[in-house]
Amino acid sequence: MINLTACVIIGFALTFLGKRAGMSSAWRYLVPVGFVGAYSTFSTYEWETLSLLQTGGFPTAALYAFGSLILGLAAVWCGMLAAEFLS
Repeated sequence: MINLTACVIIGFALTFLGKRAGMSSAWRYLVPVGFVGAYSTFSTYEWETLSLLQTGGFPTAALYAFGSLILGLAAVWCGMLAAEFLS
């Protein structure tokens, strides 16, 4: 859930701030990359996948890895749509 909510926040923030805020791109990335990056890290995703593989849970690891990728992309897209709607 952490990764999915972070994906929604990043999709929303980058789209909304890019359209609505009159600020430089450096400042535009402060919230999504600076704060959301601290909220959800890719290393945790990789660690959990590797841990599943090491314990022999290949089907679970594959489901987790590909499920996170597909659901993450869908969550970013939903965040972008929400920002488009609001701006």
